[in-house]
Amino acid sequence: MTRFQRLAAATVVTTFVLVTIGVIVRATDAGLGCPDWPFCYGQLLPPAGDGKAWIEWLHRDVAALVGILILGMAAFAVIDHRDRPSLLWPSIFSVLLVGFQAWLGRETVRLGNSGESVTAHLAAAMTLVGVLVFLLVRSRYPARLPEPGGSQRFTLLAAFAAAATFALLLFGSNVTARNAGLVFLDWPLMSGSLFPFDPALPADVSVFYATNALHRYVAAVVLLVLVAVAWAVNRHRPARPGLRRLAVAILGLYLVQVVIGGLQVLTRLSDWSQSLHLALGTLIWGGTVALAVASYYEARLEGGSATMGGGSGWRPVGIAESPRDLSSPAPSGARRATIRAYIALTKPRIIELLLVTTIPAMVLAIREVPGMATLDWFRLAFWTLVSGTLAAGSANAINQYLDRDLDERMVRTRRRPLPAAQVTPDEAMRFGLVLGVVSVALMAWFVNLLAAFLTLLAIAFYVIVYTILLKRTTTQNIVIGGAAGALPPVIGWAAVTGNVALPAVMLFLLVFYWTPPHFWALALRIRGDYAAAGVPMLPVVKGIAETSRQIVLYTILLVAISLVFAVVAQMGAVYFAAAVVLGAIFLYRAARLWREGSAPEASTAQAIRLYRFSITYLTLLFVAVAVDALIALPFG
Repeated sequence: MTRFQRLAAATVVTTFVLVTIGVIVRATDAGLGCPDWPFCYGQLLPPAGDGKAWIEWLHRDVAALVGILILGMAAFAVIDHRDRPSLLWPSIFSVLLVGFQAWLGRETVRLGNSGESVTAHLAAAMTLVGVLVFLLVRSRYPARLPEPGGSQRFTLLAAFAAAATFALLLFGSNVTARNAGLVFLDWPLMSGSLFPFDPALPADVSVFYATNALHRYVAAVVLLVLVAVAWAVNRHRPARPGLRRLAVAILGLYLVQVVIGGLQVLTRLSDWSQSLHLALGTLIWGGTVALAVASYYEARLEGGSATMGGGSGWRPVGIAESPRDLSSPAPSGARRATIRAYIALTKPRIIELLLVTTIPAMVLAIREVPGMATLDWFRLAFWTLVSGTLAAGSANAINQYLDRDLDERMVRTRRRPLPAAQVTPDEAMRFGLVLGVVSVALMAWFVNLLAAFLTLLAIAFYVIVYTILLKRTTTQNIVIGGAAGALPPVIGWAAVTGNVALPAVMLFLLVFYWTPPHFWALALRIRGDYAAAGVPMLPVVKGIAETSRQIVLYTILLVAISLVFAVVAQMGAVYFAAAVVLGAIFLYRAARLWREGSAPEASTAQAIRLYRFSITYLTLLFVAVAVDALIALPFG
């Protein structure tokens, strides 16, 4: 091991100890044991016999030790690895992050352990753990890696598991910050139910119920994700035995963590159960980061062999760490072309349609939050749109990375950035991942945790469920995969209200059932492309007539749901009139396509008209939702 690797390992272990001591501080209510900072009652050592002061003092001392170790890592990175940006810059960033964490610690004391400061302190601590784990794992791989390497599909799943685990930690911190840990005194049920929500409860009580319940729901989702990770890596057991062992160990730790979580409730938040719960959570988080990073570099190594290099570990001969030479600046024209290529990776036109469904849902949700200030709503809308745009761009960029082989074979898509070699596959994937991290982080910071988690689910569903699992395997790909595109109105509703109510679910179903007629109309037009690429879209497998029939059936369901929504959400005359008129036109166009389904040329022409109208339908229907919510004309 190099000295950087040894120091990185020591820093990771010490940081884990620091986090564990931190939760002991929280569990024993010792956060204000030393009411001033950086001293304790104005002196270097706390008063003798003051147990809480000594716990907090130990916490600060270990934090100072972590800071010294991180400074040492940065120094070694500059001295030994300044030619390795993947080690140098994260090491420098960790120095800035530990300084920010120290400042947050001081603010937490100053603010009397307020909920927001405690959650921010934990988030910064977990981010630091993630960066340090990355540095430790990255330092064990060659300085220079083959390009392009093997498939990164498992890496994407592991990255989603890491992100979901991080979100779960924040949900847990939110429970602690709101003192909602014992809202329900039973486990695994909540007051004897899986859905313990009563509309008659006061708003302040409902918030506590929702805070605790959301933590449990997200924990269940993360469990399913970790099971999927262990199953997926088990399929590649001969090629990646180390990853398999790590994934299984993470799942095993998580099962123990679930039991400890239950014991927290049954022991009425005993100090040991709280401390062990967060300690295991930190270990699981670090493990998922290590799994994602190791998977990425294992896949890169599948592209070639390495040779020994001095001081930095194994190196392949003649292959740069980055696929491009960045020492000389690109001409301005090439730089503009690269920027356009990255923008094209996000599929801006698709993003516009997703955002059309978000804002009306946010307008409608104002009914649930009487008295909300207009400026507060605009602030939430701004950050929800920014985060939603980045999230959609993330999913689209990763989708193009995964489907680059299909895009090469389709006339409609062969000019996209990856088939046109305007960016490399690894660059596209990294760009998508960065957009995803930024989008979820912005949503969590400026909006709320629930909206952020739903945003993460939308990205993961589109990438993993639709693109990886369904698109190449079943004719129902767009039906099930359409759930990803149906989440924006739910996210918009959650951004305003902090919950998911029945009207939001109905908006989800509206977009969900709109997606098959919309997309199958497009698929009828370009069915030759899908056939050439080998994608089992419904028109390719079942033919024009069956696809047209399915479009009619889904359109009937869509129109019915749009009318049911009018009743559930208590909409007025504006929305009802729009739903009836737009629905009637949609049904007419779908029926006309079905009648001409046996003639390829006629059906193609009708499919184009239906596809274009479907966009108009969704846009105008959601505009009607917003207008109706604002002017509230009674119906009848």
